[in-house]
Amino acid sequence: MAINVQIAIKKHKKYATTIAEMIEVAALRKENSIALRKPEYILDKIIKGKSIIALDQNIVVGFCYFETWGDFEFISNSGLIVNEKYRGRGFSKEIKKQIFNLSRKKFPNAKLFGLTTSPAVMKINHELGYEIVTYNKLTKDETFWAGCKTCSNYETLLNSGRENCKCTGMLMDPNKT
Repeated sequence: MAINVQIAIKKHKKYATTIAEMIEVAALRKENSIALRKPEYILDKIIKGKSIIALDQNIVVGFCYFETWGDFEFISNSGLIVNEKYRGRGFSKEIKKQIFNLSRKKFPNAKLFGLTTSPAVMKINHELGYEIVTYNKLTKDETFWAGCKTCSNYETLLNSGRENCKCTGMLMDPNKT
């Protein structure tokens, strides 16, 4: 059966806990820097049409969401997760492309950004037009940075005065392309 990659809608609410658990498992790995997200947070992204979900019938293959920051000046594409059993088959790239396109469609003038430690995500982001930037080019929105509190590298971020951590900052400015 084909994997269905689509905008998450209300009928996908039942997967919020599974997605939050997938993120938690990924966050436990030292090589990952991913902030934990509660099922309620994931549910909000699903209900508001701010996420992409990949399903193999009723199995969550992957997920990613976006959020707006700084009065819609910035959008982060965050929480990209792919089920371990489905990795290495291009699903992260397809999910990332779809969340990128959804973000651009809804907010065509917003700057898209992300923080990642994943070389694969950096490569996908680069293909989508993102550039590596210093953190001072990213949103100043305190709510975004507060979301990093559940990441294992949060202390590094604080100790640097929020200038860096283990994540690489990437930005796509539609006004420069």
